[in-house]
Amino acid sequence: MAYKDPDNTLILDTTKGDVVIELRPDLAPGHVDRIKELTRAGEYDGVVFHRVIDGFMAQTGDVKFGKQGGKDFDANRAGMGGSTKPDLAAEFSDENHARGAVSMARAQNPNSANSQFFICFEDAGFLNKQYTVWGHVIEGMENVDQLKRGEPVQSPDSITTAKIAADS
Repeated sequence: MAYKDPDNTLILDTTKGDVVIELRPDLAPGHVDRIKELTRAGEYDGVVFHRVIDGFMAQTGDVKFGKQGGKDFDANRAGMGGSTKPDLAAEFSDENHARGAVSMARAQNPNSANSQFFICFEDAGFLNKQYTVWGHVIEGMENVDQLKRGEPVQSPDSITTAKIAADS
């Protein structure tokens, strides 16, 4: 498949099917760089969707505790970890947390995003200017809609492989 900007297109092969995300370096260059770096290192391969709330969002990206087959995998701790990279400074924008928006998860500190991210099921405008939007689902939102729900999710769905389209 040909994408408008293959270097800024993330393809998540999930247990429910492909999810294609247009990366937005114009909104969050530091966050997009981190996503690409972790993707190219294979860090997201096998990572579970550990927190999936109906009508709100699906969260994934814990490359420490949420990576099935990883040395630190712990389903009970998925969502508590990140990568070995330093946390990122917030890159808040006016971009709306609409259906399909992809944004970084973080702790209370606005500058604590690391590797975890979430995809919005519905408009979540109350998150605007508080979380960093770095992409938008352009294909496969119906696959996101099929992810198993829960906090935590029992027998969660996962990212089988993640890749940047330009690398394929």
